[in-house]
Amino acid sequence: MEQKQSQPNKTNDLTRRDFMRDGAMTAAGLTVGFGALGSKNTFAEGVNRNTLSYNPDMEYRRLGKTNIWVSAVCLGGHWKRVDKMVPGVFETKAWLSAKLDMDAFVKNRRDVVTRCMEVGINYIDACTWQEVVTYSRALKGRRDKMYLGFSWYQEEMRKKDFRTANALLGTLDKGMREAKLDYVDVWRITMLSQSGRHTAGEVDEMIGALDKARKQGKVRFTGLSSHDREHIKWMIETYPDTVQVVCTPYTAKSKVLPADSVFDAVKKHDVGVFGIKPFAGTSLFKGDSSPDSPTAEEDDKLARMAIRYILCNPALTAPIPGMINPQQVDNMARAVKERRQLDVAEAKELEEAMDEAWARLPANYHWLKDWEYV
Repeated sequence: MEQKQSQPNKTNDLTRRDFMRDGAMTAAGLTVGFGALGSKNTFAEGVNRNTLSYNPDMEYRRLGKTNIWVSAVCLGGHWKRVDKMVPGVFETKAWLSAKLDMDAFVKNRRDVVTRCMEVGINYIDACTWQEVVTYSRALKGRRDKMYLGFSWYQEEMRKKDFRTANALLGTLDKGMREAKLDYVDVWRITMLSQSGRHTAGEVDEMIGALDKARKQGKVRFTGLSSHDREHIKWMIETYPDTVQVVCTPYTAKSKVLPADSVFDAVKKHDVGVFGIKPFAGTSLFKGDSSPDSPTAEEDDKLARMAIRYILCNPALTAPIPGMINPQQVDNMARAVKERRQLDVAEAKELEEAMDEAWARLPANYHWLKDWEYV
């Protein structure tokens, strides 16, 4: 593994030294209690001045013990229906077959990222090599405007050949090199969906890789992605210094258990949580996300209600929906500004829509039903 550090870019981007310095300053001077989570535009003295892409119309939440502030809705890396905006972009039916160098696709992703910055969304979660490369490209020349989450799941813990510290660090180095990244804000390693199936030795290797990468100054913060509630709780309690951020499912059907919830550990150990699949994949929607879809207005409303519902849980930092055009970004920003609590009619409408979504779930997404009680 190459140990030589790259030279800092002579742009307005943060260098590795800059973020280590700024991170230390944040930890020392900007600590805010867990109770501030979920409050509208709640900041410690001067925090808004240091919040990336700050917009006074956006709500920001503290990402647990990282002490950075992220928008109440962030950008998920997936672009599952982007072919509705860029016809012919997929080589096959699979969304990860996108032609990454296709001019219209490159423009689409950059336009979405630009609109995110304009409305105050300041975190991107990339979890495949395609996403890491694509969003690093979209951030070129403005890397200091958004936080970037990194996972290269194809060469992480889900694959048996990448369950050692050396192999995982190799993946990080390879990803940073191919994406031309000087640093990563959050390295959250993707584990098996049922992460409890990993051996204790494999978990120790993963923790060793995360700790070493942070000590080397390659990543600012560390964590994991998992669909296994009990194991997430165990990981948080067992490795509280390393598990700073968790990425895990949370839909508009999810409810916090009154006792022995994973969020008990989240709150106790001050962990930031990003919620994936807020719309149950795309099953919540009746249309296909085409700009001329006859159900576009209804689907936009359902998306906003789902986000409002999810944000009522202050222990979850932010949902991370994928977005395929700037209009969807605007819709998410609108959701954050709307009244948080659903009224009786809205709650009934969302509940019925989610019942329909549950019935529409494809077979490979039935596991989401295990996330009704968290």
